[in-house]
Amino acid sequence: MLETIVNFLNGLLWGKLLVYGLVGAGLYFTLRLGFIQLTHFVHGIKVLSISRKPGKHGLSSFQVFCTSMAARVGAGNMAGVAVAIGAAGPGAVFWMWAIAMLGMATAMVESTLAQVYKVKDSDGQYRGGPAYYMEKGLGQRWMGVLFSIFLIIAFGLVFNAVQANTITGAMTQVFGIDEVVVGIIIVICSAFVIMGGLRKVAKVSELIVPFMALAYIAIAIVVVAMNIEKLPDVFMLVINSAFGWQEAAAGGVAYSVAQAMQAGIARGLFSNEAGMGSAANVAASASPNPNHPASQGFVQMMGVFVDTIVICTATAAIILLSGDAGSSGDGIAKTINALTTHVGEWGGAFIALAILLFCFTSIIANYSYAETNVMFLSGNSKKALPVFRIAVLGMVMFGAIAKIGLVWDLADVSMGLMAVVNIVALVLLSGLAIRVINDYREQIKAGQEPVFDTNKFPELADQLEGTVWPDSSTANKN
Repeated sequence: MLETIVNFLNGLLWGKLLVYGLVGAGLYFTLRLGFIQLTHFVHGIKVLSISRKPGKHGLSSFQVFCTSMAARVGAGNMAGVAVAIGAAGPGAVFWMWAIAMLGMATAMVESTLAQVYKVKDSDGQYRGGPAYYMEKGLGQRWMGVLFSIFLIIAFGLVFNAVQANTITGAMTQVFGIDEVVVGIIIVICSAFVIMGGLRKVAKVSELIVPFMALAYIAIAIVVVAMNIEKLPDVFMLVINSAFGWQEAAAGGVAYSVAQAMQAGIARGLFSNEAGMGSAANVAASASPNPNHPASQGFVQMMGVFVDTIVICTATAAIILLSGDAGSSGDGIAKTINALTTHVGEWGGAFIALAILLFCFTSIIANYSYAETNVMFLSGNSKKALPVFRIAVLGMVMFGAIAKIGLVWDLADVSMGLMAVVNIVALVLLSGLAIRVINDYREQIKAGQEPVFDTNKFPELADQLEGTVWPDSSTANKN
């Protein structure tokens, strides 16, 4: 019964609503912002490189980038890419790229809005995200409540079960460790971090994420170098499969393209989270540098690029260059087998350890997203957090021993419902977001360091928490 309902919802969400919604929103924001993901790509790198010092009330932009990357880089990048290729062919990779390029503009908008409408919690820490801009910007608390519930289910519970499931799958296959033992270890390590709250999650992410990402990219580069002569053929395989050209003779073009699009968009969004509203929760926690909401938008824009265009492509290269593009089956097993084909037995151990780091950091970062929404529901009170933390750890243990199929399907449903609510809010608030981003760009063009002057946006006068965005004369002091 549950499986039937989940499959129906997935078909509705990913077969129709989100394919049009995400692509449409991404195209709309890309056009309205003048292809900002291309014209300001270098500026995004610059903003990220200078934003390493935490503020009094917020995390540094680099810490936020690492925390959002910790959530993004996980099962979706390794197991999810393999699942998409196995289910819909190499063409799914192209549609991952496409949704990532469009998603960079969407991430820019949602993270800018998260910064505009951020608040301070009882400890003086910045908090915010879609639930907050739905309540304050749209005046619709019910919408924020709905989003928070979906996010807590998705990130606090289901996604963490997915990440734990992927870790145990890798550890069991490569090292033969019992699933229960792996689950207990994950729970203990996760508890150590999440009990310290948002700042501890950010500090751990800042230490682990750069190391794990660079190591994984490096091994992918080695694999590509070993198979450089196959690269043109693999690239053409991706393009031909994406547009159904290789199926044209069989008359199955429309179906194969639809399959590739659906799998690529679903797994691409699962990985980079653009439009879902998840990364916006931690984006609001930054003390941005320059001190303007749009600067954090640039940081999250770069996060989508690194996640999908760089890291997901690394996984796709490892799999496709192994010649294993057509087989289906367990995603992580597929990735392990592919790397083992290239470099020998130690490749399996490398993937298992990479999965351990990628998915563990996803668990703690996912928790941080959910924590902010628990606080939204409780009026920024921390009284509910101890009970919620126990529930999160319980789902981690459940995921460690659950069957992968239903867990993935539940993740897709909860993610899809979140995305639907968030996309509606983004479109309704897009006018303000685009004006804020253009204000930043105008100051850059004039040779000034951007500062957010709320006097330029009189409609925000009754919507913002007064001490978060001071007037322009004191804006550089927070």
